[in-house]
Amino acid sequence: MHEVLLLCWRDTGHPQGGGSERYLEQVGAELAARGIRVTYRTARYPGAPRSETIDGVRVSRGGGRYGVYPRALLAIAAGRLGFGPLKGIRPDAVIDTQNGIPFFSRVVAGAPVTVLVHHCHREQWPVAGALVGRLGWWVESTLSPRVHARNQYLTVSLPSADELVDLGVDRERIAVVRNGVDPTPTADADASRTPYPSVSVLSRLVPHKQIEDALDAIASLRTQVRDLHLDVIGGGWWEDNLREYAAGLGISESVTFHGHVSEERKHELLARSWVHVMPSRKEGWGLAVVEAAQHGVPTIGYRSSKGLTDSIVDGVTGVLVGSAAGPDGPAGRAADVAELTDAIGALLGDTDARRVLGEKARERAREFSWPQTGRGVLSVLEQSAAGRFVSGLVSSALPARQD
Repeated sequence: MHEVLLLCWRDTGHPQGGGSERYLEQVGAELAARGIRVTYRTARYPGAPRSETIDGVRVSRGGGRYGVYPRALLAIAAGRLGFGPLKGIRPDAVIDTQNGIPFFSRVVAGAPVTVLVHHCHREQWPVAGALVGRLGWWVESTLSPRVHARNQYLTVSLPSADELVDLGVDRERIAVVRNGVDPTPTADADASRTPYPSVSVLSRLVPHKQIEDALDAIASLRTQVRDLHLDVIGGGWWEDNLREYAAGLGISESVTFHGHVSEERKHELLARSWVHVMPSRKEGWGLAVVEAAQHGVPTIGYRSSKGLTDSIVDGVTGVLVGSAAGPDGPAGRAADVAELTDAIGALLGDTDARRVLGEKARERAREFSWPQTGRGVLSVLEQSAAGRFVSGLVSSALPARQD
């Protein structure tokens, strides 16, 4: 494997970048560290250069939210002809990230394409509006599986693999390589905790992350749990709405919106939490679960979010609430929030349970690393380049790179 092209609609520097973009960037860095030429093609945003090199990966940017797709295809085609921002590109493998919509790079790539899908977006499409939502879901659920009927698929959790099967993707073409995590100092868990009960949420602030549910829980519990505080870590275009929602609940003084923070600050905030909450409607894996676990902090989330059933071992490293099918209308949503609230209250009030769950979570977090993820993805790309499909959970037990 000499050259790899990575396609994604955003990078982590983008104001709306998140865990899925980080996955691809970390994979790219691991491949580059093994001497592979890696190019990451993505969208531009204010303040971002058209081209730069990060961790050995050449980042090329062009287009916006929707324009990134045709601009990338044109750049690939032009590059193969010897001009443009991707001049001279000759990849042995391409990772085409489908964040609802793929790039359909197989049309111009001239190399084996692996479609990376973190999770399906059925629940998120309505946010885009009725027309765009219907069109987007048709592209994701019908057009893409047909166009990629002979391509390798890559996802990050076993539940996401099941979702792809439901869309008609052959299971023997779906490889699962879980997220890694950065090594983090793990000092004494109790030493860094706040003296008051604290809950954290680490997430992009967009509607489908359902941060409102965490705010509702805090509003219900603060009369029972003295000095309860919520730290919301992360930013996004939905932040103003959340601030207004918190104000409407009368809990503004009990909530701190930290916005985008550095990696160091993120881990400081997680380390001081008693409990981490992930009320997202949908997750492919839930990288924040493992990042909180590194500090001995258990996560509470919804069983219906699918990916959390893989990243959280229910009753062992955290707690899952609600039905697997998800809420049925407003009454079902209210029932889920009530269960979430009860679970948060129970853990905040039980020091021993928090400690046991947290230590089990910390132990499991040690099983994951970005080098392992990189090796797993590399094995998928190598098999794809050789004309073979990979399926199931991919072992990363491959020879370590030679520095």
